Amino acid sequence: MRPAAWWADLRRALGLLTRLPGARHDGAAPLHARAARAYPLVGLLVGGLAALAYAAAAWIGLPPPAAALLAVAVAILATGALHEDGLADVADGFGGGRDRAHKLAILKDSRIGAYGVLALVLSVALQAALLAAIAAPGAVAVALLAGHALSRGLLPAVMWALPPARPEGLAGGLGRIPGRAAAQAAVLGAGAAVLFGAWAGLLAVVLALAAVVWLAAVARRQIGGYTGDVLGAAQQLAALASLLAFASLT
Repeated sequence: MRPAAWWADLRRALGLLTRLPGARHDGAAPLHARAARAYPLVGLLVGGLAALAYAAAAWIGLPPPAAALLAVAVAILATGALHEDGLADVADGFGGGRDRAHKLAILKDSRIGAYGVLALVLSVALQAALLAAIAAPGAVAVALLAGHALSRGLLPAVMWALPPARPEGLAGGLGRIPGRAAAQAAVLGAGAAVLFGAWAGLLAVVLALAAVVWLAAVARRQIGGYTGDVLGAAQQLAALASLLAFASLT
């Protein structure tokens, strides 16, 4: 396990999943495919930024709902709404597409429809409500760190299990992720959840895995594989499942 290789992979993963400085956008597709093992580390960074925002908001006296919305907003800003965009596109495509070709066309379309708007509103509202229910800054930090790491740690497994749904775009460029990279990411993500949350972390792993497996099965049936939008939707569902676990056991 060479630190230099992991650092390079982390920078590539940051370049793909965030808008943060220091990211690295260069490199061939196989390098970016291997960099998927660092996705949980990106999640820890994004979750940490969101946790700091919540703590700062609580420190100046804002109520938990307002602090929770700020934490969610910081995570969205850090990623450029990448995953939220995927969730909206998947809701529109899978909910309104007539057939595979039409669904893929909707996924590629930058416009947002009613299904997408509803999915975004519900996702942001549920995340904020669950964080506000947890309330205590320390417990919120645990939930955010665990949830963001776990939800991204499961994405490479989807990329390994499913073929790209179309040759162009993110999925077509990366192809299937190496099994070792997918396993490393899953172990890191699940390990972070359990390390931060013990029993709540175990429940988070079970619920997040169930959500991702369900979406992967739907994607295979409807479009024959995965796209970047499917990965974004998977991250959002897994993050919500994780927050449900932490909120229920806090």
